[in-house]
Amino acid sequence: MVQKIPVSIDLTTEIRELDHVESITIEESGTLIKKGNINVLTFVEHREEAEDILALITIQPGKVSVKRSGGVEMHQVFKRKQTTENVYRHEYGTLHMETYTDQISYHQLGNQKKGELFVSYQVKLNGEQKRKHRLTLSFKEETKDEHYGGDTE
Repeated sequence: MVQKIPVSIDLTTEIRELDHVESITIEESGTLIKKGNINVLTFVEHREEAEDILALITIQPGKVSVKRSGGVEMHQVFKRKQTTENVYRHEYGTLHMETYTDQISYHQLGNQKKGELFVSYQVKLNGEQKRKHRLTLSFKEETKDEHYGGDTE
């Protein structure tokens, strides 16, 4: 059985290089699709001065996959204590990414109507210095009123 649940998404990515920390936060509405032990979060990242990006985050035991298409093209895979590779394409060119995943923690949407995904990883772009990254994605089930802008039937 497949469940589709409207959710609000709060995604924060931190990039650490020496003493510098860069933090990017995205807040969007999306959909959680649950099928067996696989959860998929899908949403559109609306950007002011660039093409929107469709994000598809697939969460399964021991593995997380982040696929982005539109203004950015990439398919990044996280497997705990393993290195994966992918290509990141954006309007300024292409980057080769090597990702080593330190930790994956996932709390499913439960009785609290909230869920969270946390991934700690290191990325090497085009063979340069590794940088530490942390991805924190929290999501909560939207009520009918929230999802439809407060209008009631």
